[in-house]
Amino acid sequence: MASAFFISVLPRLKFLVVLAIAGAGCGPFTSRAQALLPLAASASPAAVASAPIPIDSAAQRRRRLRLLVGGSALSYGVIYTGLTTAWYTGERVPLHWFNDLPEWQQLDKCGHFWGAFQESRGAVDMLRWAGLSEKKAIWYGSFVGFAIQSPLELLDGQDPAYGASATDLAANFLGSATLLAQQLAWHDVRILPKWSFHLTSYAKMRPNVLGSNVPERWLKDYNGQTYWLCTDVGAFLKPGNRWPRWLQPALGYGGQDMVYNDDGTNAAAGLSPYRQFYLSVDVDLRRIPTRSVLLKRVFYTLSIFHLPAPALEYNGRNGFAFHGLYL
Repeated sequence: MASAFFISVLPRLKFLVVLAIAGAGCGPFTSRAQALLPLAASASPAAVASAPIPIDSAAQRRRRLRLLVGGSALSYGVIYTGLTTAWYTGERVPLHWFNDLPEWQQLDKCGHFWGAFQESRGAVDMLRWAGLSEKKAIWYGSFVGFAIQSPLELLDGQDPAYGASATDLAANFLGSATLLAQQLAWHDVRILPKWSFHLTSYAKMRPNVLGSNVPERWLKDYNGQTYWLCTDVGAFLKPGNRWPRWLQPALGYGGQDMVYNDDGTNAAAGLSPYRQFYLSVDVDLRRIPTRSVLLKRVFYTLSIFHLPAPALEYNGRNGFAFHGLYL
């Protein structure tokens, strides 16, 4: 689906844009609308990366909450209205469903999971910043990602060329639920999904879909996207341990030989899509000591990315391979 290529990029760009706008917080999914929504979803998640805020007055907390809720609702409404009037302008049909689970080696589902998780993470932290109780911040914020991304399936579901996807909804829910489970268990994020990208040669085979220039390929080429789960090992060890909290083991997932969305069309073109699994390490920028509020915000924002590092790869076609520096 053409729209799918824009959706996974937004959760990535969201935090960067918010950092610039608020000074404080996408790989292709399967919905055109979702590609733009995360920018409005969490108007300021990276603000929470600043140092712990002193006890504030009730009036100040109310102002923050009104600002957060009002700004997010307004932004969401503007983006949603813009999509319905500027993007979804063609024929509309009754709501229907489309099973896209077999497509793209499920990397689009990884993008949905990653996006919902990051949006919910930012929402929980911003609600804490706004003064809500810990319990309310966790429960209200954790499902913001699901609430943001899922209604847009209605738009795809009324487009004759697409269709609503039940597996997209499931991935959205799983991303938010994973954030909720960690917050309830630890009041922190110890297992953080991240994303990385490298350029591939596949885009030249279908530039109208996989990208004709570097920015487009960054957004559209599934073959260059890798999704990671990075674990804060030090948080699970006894206090006083010497494990550096900034160093995390990372498990990655990607795919290759994907020029078309389904395996049959790829096979007809002489391609055989396959999955890739990675074992690597990552630097958790949130754990880098600094007194700079600006750097803390930047590190919070950039923590959605997996940084280049050595990696061991396994895939069913070529077996094991070692990358001295995997992007």
